[in-house]
Amino acid sequence: MITPTLDLERELASRGYDLVAGFDEVGRGALAGPVMVGCTMLHAHDLASLDVPDGVADSKLLTEHRREAIYGELVAWPAAWAVGEASNAEIDEWGISHALGVAALRALAEAERRLGIDATGMLDMTDVAGESDRRRVRVGAILDGPYDYITKTLDTFDAPDVPVPAHVTTKVKGDRSCASVAAAAVIAKVTRDRLMERLAERQEYAAYGWGSNKGYGTAAHKAAIAAQGPSDLHRVSWKLV
Repeated sequence: MITPTLDLERELASRGYDLVAGFDEVGRGALAGPVMVGCTMLHAHDLASLDVPDGVADSKLLTEHRREAIYGELVAWPAAWAVGEASNAEIDEWGISHALGVAALRALAEAERRLGIDATGMLDMTDVAGESDRRRVRVGAILDGPYDYITKTLDTFDAPDVPVPAHVTTKVKGDRSCASVAAAAVIAKVTRDRLMERLAERQEYAAYGWGSNKGYGTAAHKAAIAAQGPSDLHRVSWKLV
């Protein structure tokens, strides 16, 4: 198994970014439930000495048990993290690409808020000498995949306000090579899986088997849709059966 590194994160820090964020998505291909985008944010000044968490890897290469086991360590590792989502109704209205962009921007805005960045993009920073310095920060980001749906969605009508827009670098298989992206992927995957498992316990959704298929198009899930019809959480603009 390939072990992700912080090489690209450190390269972005060397370009003058104060914060480096990793993004990855989960739920793009599901038939039901939201799409989610995880975001982990690291201080550039921490990257020289920061270690990659043990066991972090592309979430698709980890078992569900392993993802759950390392989740606590992963959410404690970055300076801030968040998971943004777009609902099935929003996916139906906007299409998947725009929905992913909105979900990513929601995650970015929440991570920045948790970090203490205000609406003007200012943050209290502490330099290497321990001196406090309040200033406007720059955010560099790594997005898994070849397509930058974050920048494309920025400033559109549906996009949330983000204090500091990120300068996005796309990285194919970034979830295998970049630790910030891999961590974001696992956090998003665990968050979405837990949601789908909770929904599966509700009587109106029990027939669809989301506890095991997490909303993806298994044969049993498609058969349930054919028999029961779609629920209010299905993406009805998609080919469901």
